[in-house]
Amino acid sequence: MDPKWNDDQPIYRQLRDRVVAMILESVLLDGDALPSVRNVAAEYRLNPLTVLKGYQELVDEGLVEKKRGRGMFINDGARLKLLKAERQRFLDKEWPQVTATIERLDLDVSQLLAEHELNKKKDVKDSGEENE
Repeated sequence: MDPKWNDDQPIYRQLRDRVVAMILESVLLDGDALPSVRNVAAEYRLNPLTVLKGYQELVDEGLVEKKRGRGMFINDGARLKLLKAERQRFLDKEWPQVTATIERLDLDVSQLLAEHELNKKKDVKDSGEENE
């Protein structure tokens, strides 16, 4: 997790968002334990109650479960649940803005997709050359 916090949002919410990102990126998998509240608080110099509040949001959302005396663990299906919610959020909030920009700039969707595919191939090629 990135130790930098911004002033736009409460720290507990930023912590929750970082755990969500780690689940979406498969850094944390179903059944994995979250780092302990004490460890996170000490590592990032946070109040343990702040960490606990961020973790509690994940519990409230059904993404994490508390196992008394053992810690907190990622629930089965958490990533799929998050993907579904994030996809819907994208379609509801971001996609209308994207399509409006495409129309405003009179962009050709097929050309955009072709350029995207070309960039993906270039990125794969570039990452292969760096590993050599």
